[in-house]
Amino acid sequence: MIHPTAQIDPSARIADNVSIGAYSIIGADVVIGEGTSIGPHVVIEGPTTIGRDNRILQFASIGGPPQDKKWQGERTEVVIGDRNLIREFVTINRGTGEGGGFTRVGNDNWLLAYVHIAHDCQVGNHVVFSNYSALAGHAEIGDWTIMSGYSGVHQFCKVGVHAFIGMGCLVGSDVPPFVMMANETRGRPRGINSEGLKRRGFDTSRIAAIKRAYRTLYMAGLPLAEAREQLVGLAETSDDVRQMLEFLDHSERSLAR
Repeated sequence: MIHPTAQIDPSARIADNVSIGAYSIIGADVVIGEGTSIGPHVVIEGPTTIGRDNRILQFASIGGPPQDKKWQGERTEVVIGDRNLIREFVTINRGTGEGGGFTRVGNDNWLLAYVHIAHDCQVGNHVVFSNYSALAGHAEIGDWTIMSGYSGVHQFCKVGVHAFIGMGCLVGSDVPPFVMMANETRGRPRGINSEGLKRRGFDTSRIAAIKRAYRTLYMAGLPLAEAREQLVGLAETSDDVRQMLEFLDHSERSLAR
């Protein structure tokens, strides 16, 4: 299951049923879990840990050093979970010492062609990165987010769960959970991701509560502090609104409004 032209460092730990294609290079301190398939011409540098049942296609580059001038060669890592699809020419860089040391990608994500995950990024589960979408350093992406083609997230920005980032949208602020962003001169909120929520089993009452919270935050003309106070009341009867409120309270950059 390992092509004879593949180069495997002696320190790499490869599970018995991993397949590795022609001319791929697996470096030192790489761990690859059971059932993972690696195509031809893939480069994986360590320290990198990859879980079970991942599919990594040709020309992907994982575990390369961070593109950050502050990095001084300290030991940092990439950690990837299970059942991810990583397509052609995807790049995932290791973390930095100042950024916590780890770039993480969770489980069941799709990273389509030419996606870039920069140093110290934290990606949740069930995220779709469409072609050419990219994260700058230290970005955080919540579960079930969709990144459309050619979209990008600025460094240190957070995107909440179930958000939708539209095609070509450039995100320069924190995006609350469930919010849909679209592009003008820069990304701005355009409603909630109601279609995505329906597909994931959210009933009408849950979606209605999220819509009320969105209107309070974006359409009522309230200062952020006053909008937050109203969200506190809505959160008493909605776990989803409570999740939005918690996101606001932990936002470190300006909020997308």
